[in-house]
Amino acid sequence: MPPDGARIHAVVNQKGGVAKTTTTVNLATALAATGRRVLVVDLDPQGNASTGLGVGPDRRRLGAWDLMLAGARLDDAAMATGLAGFDIVPSTEQLFGAEIELADRPRRETRLRDALGGAGGRYDYVLIDCPPSLGLLTVNALTAARRVLVPLQAEFLALEGLVLLKQTVEAVRAALNPHLGYAGILLTMSDRRNRLSAEVEADVRGHAEFGRLVYDTVIPRNVRVSEAPSHGKPVIVYDMKASGSQAYIRFAGEFLYREEGAP
Repeated sequence: MPPDGARIHAVVNQKGGVAKTTTTVNLATALAATGRRVLVVDLDPQGNASTGLGVGPDRRRLGAWDLMLAGARLDDAAMATGLAGFDIVPSTEQLFGAEIELADRPRRETRLRDALGGAGGRYDYVLIDCPPSLGLLTVNALTAARRVLVPLQAEFLALEGLVLLKQTVEAVRAALNPHLGYAGILLTMSDRRNRLSAEVEADVRGHAEFGRLVYDTVIPRNVRVSEAPSHGKPVIVYDMKASGSQAYIRFAGEFLYREEGAP
């Protein structure tokens, strides 16, 4: 088990459709299944993590906006997902205007870090599902986090996106969060029958700087992974035998090994 104090991870990619939310939700589910206490913060205004965990808009009384801009307490904003040891701070519709509202607020980059200050008493891991952009919401997540987890689709120009994200991480580290590091890069939506996927994977793994960060586990394209959110369930719960579920379970084990070492 991790030591006292929550391990906070920002799950980030400025490009949408790369399985960022799917990774957040399923990693959190797998961690909770091992007995870790887990919190997901849905910082994406689209609210897909909330929906994918069965938390519809009508149930979202408080959310990430309230934490950052209305002074809500974490204890009040966090709600149970129905899975043991797994809570979520949901996204609400006010989050769509948060970038504009934050621009004129004092300590605009550190509001999420301040709000999560007491998370260590309740949670072992906090996973922040970031929007597909590098704006103030993502900067708040990077300022609050100790590690960055990057889901990366095996597609053309994947490395160019990594370079841009790296520049943002370095800027946040220099100005706001000197402790920020990388948890790793997870290759997602891979199709081993597709030559491009194999070529991109080889390029990323062979990269002088990024290659050492890439997890051994690769998440395949899988229809069950795509179906699960519409049922309000992580794919690990929806169909544990699916190839995507098994891949996320393997990834969670690898993630824990990097975080906590050999059991």
